[in-house]
Amino acid sequence: MIYEHEIPRNSRLYFGKTAKLKRKIEQISSEILESYGYEEIVTPALSYHQHNAINEKELIRFSDERNNIISLRADSTLDVVRLITKRLGRSVENKKWFYMQPVFRYPSSEIYQVGAECIDLNDLSEPIKIALEIYKKLNLEPILHISNINIPRIISEELNLPISVFGSGNLEEILKKNIEWLNKLACLESIDDIKDVIQIAPKSIKNELEKMYDLSRKIEYKHILFSPLYYDRMRYYDDLFFRFFDNNKTLCAGGYYMFEDHEAVGFAQYLDAIIEIKGNSENE
Repeated sequence: MIYEHEIPRNSRLYFGKTAKLKRKIEQISSEILESYGYEEIVTPALSYHQHNAINEKELIRFSDERNNIISLRADSTLDVVRLITKRLGRSVENKKWFYMQPVFRYPSSEIYQVGAECIDLNDLSEPIKIALEIYKKLNLEPILHISNINIPRIISEELNLPISVFGSGNLEEILKKNIEWLNKLACLESIDDIKDVIQIAPKSIKNELEKMYDLSRKIEYKHILFSPLYYDRMRYYDDLFFRFFDNNKTLCAGGYYMFEDHEAVGFAQYLDAIIEIKGNSENE
């Protein structure tokens, strides 16, 4: 029996203080994004193409009037880039776009996001700086985690290590190789450590570490962790990648990606996590 006051599991209800906080975060985010030249876009809640970005098991699907499969928006990134480059390309010149909208995952998850995509740009420092400005306005100091998805992928191929070793963070298996540069990568923490490893790493790894080093030099922030061996199976981020987290909650994730022949960088702020962290700090 479903009572009248019940809502589906993992759906969202904001009221009173939390609704006000949500609106405040969205207002701060939109003002900062607009100051960087981003314009707002609201994409359709329904899509024919979400299966290209999301595991079909995560989609909430049904049929249109011609019996074509459509789904509720489960991801905003590729829909934004697709609509700008393929539908609006001739009528808009701007390459920077942001959105404030929920995504929906099967069976009933509702996830509010503030995200931004910058098409034909490969500098990831701008999304990170935008996120930092938002957190400064909210009096938050989350940890910034910088990685490069290419590094574990290359090591896996060249040293015949299963990629699952990196996905599970199995350092013991990695250290068994007893390779100096690999051992240093496993223990890398600071920007100076990156410089040291670059001197002895093979060329294929050196190039990827230099990307991390160049990115970190553009960012002034004291709470940074470097994890060159971090690996997670991403939907589209396959190069430089960053996350902000606080109390084991991911507040934001973003990175570099390719959409057909377009380079792009972007990120998504997870409003539900930010609201929870911010709400808890205000109640202390």
